[in-house]
Amino acid sequence: MEKTVFMDKYPIHSLTLRKSELRYESMTQMLDYFKEKINAHPVAHFIAIFDHYAHTKSLGGEIMEGLKDVQNIVFCFGSAIPSTKMVAVRPRSIGICEFEDRFVIEFMEAPKEELHAVMQAWAKALVD
Repeated sequence: MEKTVFMDKYPIHSLTLRKSELRYESMTQMLDYFKEKINAHPVAHFIAIFDHYAHTKSLGGEIMEGLKDVQNIVFCFGSAIPSTKMVAVRPRSIGICEFEDRFVIEFMEAPKEELHAVMQAWAKALVD
């Protein structure tokens, strides 16, 4: 898993997975996998799937070459609201980007290290 800082301020974690090394072949299967992980977690709550690709395309927005689909699975780990600042970092989103030969999983670092580790484990388990 690679960590980068996007736009000089957003800590992003990325994992590129070749389709040939995965048991999942479609975006639907990838979304189902993450939704299953979210629903099985004792604190996480599934919120929605956002079709980022269709939204951007409908606006006539720029889409990088080779990108076939982009979906965000939106969920929340929130079990407390100790400060109003918490609402700025919730809910969480995992972006799934599909290319002809690979998927790229992207998400922003979570404020709580143990929950960030959960998202990393979910992504890495795709190839176990």
